[in-house]
Amino acid sequence: MQQETLEGLAFVGEAFTPENVRIVIENGRIAEITERKTGSANWIVPAFFNAHTHIADTVGMDTPADRPLAELVAPPNGLKHRLLRETPPDRLVSAMRDTIGFMKASGTLGFADFREGGPEGVDLLRQAADPSVGMVVFGRDGGEMTADGLGLSSAKGTAGEGGAVRRAKAAGKRFAVHAGEAGVKDIEAAFSLDPDLIIHATHFTKEHIREAADRDIPIVICPRSNWRLGVTADARRPPVHDMLKAGCRVFLGTDNVMFVSPDMFAEAAFLQTVYKTDSSDLLRMMTGGFSLQGRRGTIEEGGPADLVVLDGGYAGRWTKDPAASLITRIGSAGILRIISGGYTNAL
Repeated sequence: MQQETLEGLAFVGEAFTPENVRIVIENGRIAEITERKTGSANWIVPAFFNAHTHIADTVGMDTPADRPLAELVAPPNGLKHRLLRETPPDRLVSAMRDTIGFMKASGTLGFADFREGGPEGVDLLRQAADPSVGMVVFGRDGGEMTADGLGLSSAKGTAGEGGAVRRAKAAGKRFAVHAGEAGVKDIEAAFSLDPDLIIHATHFTKEHIREAADRDIPIVICPRSNWRLGVTADARRPPVHDMLKAGCRVFLGTDNVMFVSPDMFAEAAFLQTVYKTDSSDLLRMMTGGFSLQGRRGTIEEGGPADLVVLDGGYAGRWTKDPAASLITRIGSAGILRIISGGYTNAL
């Protein structure tokens, strides 16, 4: 039996309550959590799940966002799609592998990716995979049949689109769609396709939020990308506070690696600063995407030991709000160790 012990200030349970604890890990799972009267400089948080990425876009990293959104990312001839077609397969694999490594080093042990290029594109992502990092892959152009689901860039209400969704669902695949990113025109068409996941929702109205909540459709927000690509310059869009108040399940993603680094700490710090989002809500958004794999992104007995250990010495001496300091004071620079017990144990 493989066993180890951690001690530190851990953000425990569904409320992410900071507690001084001793954690016993056995065979990749948390066997025991006990309170400690004395503290440690180590802080322990559950690993993160980046709920929306396009990691093949790494090959165009920091390309200027100097044109309208559609010209940058819309299929089939947006700038990113041209770059992807022009890049040799081995270079795409190398780029995706590097970005998965970056995500892991910054505390992310799961992600959901929209993968272009049909079945071949999905296969390239599988080649780049790290077995200690979980993936949910949304393919398109036939790639959805070898992936975990279908990912649409936008809903236009076409017959072909509806047919692709029906075939994917009949094959037991999930369906995710970008909606409300640059405006409201595609939102109703997206809802009509009965998605399992909505990406962006930047321009959702209260009525759209209510529908997502009532139908229990999770929403992935990507605020840094929205600002970087010019689809918002307003802290009311995406309407994250209205979503949370309505009871929506809200996950956090970083979107295109071409324009935004896939650092979940940076994404959360942006939300905390610009949108004044509560720290506990942020931690819930940073980990909630694990539900796409039927997992719980929490530190709890019996759960997988997918953990991030950080140096909390500086913040721990002075903070009045550990969760806030975790995000804006420590961040990924404070990471000492990544523990991928859950995925490693599942191999």
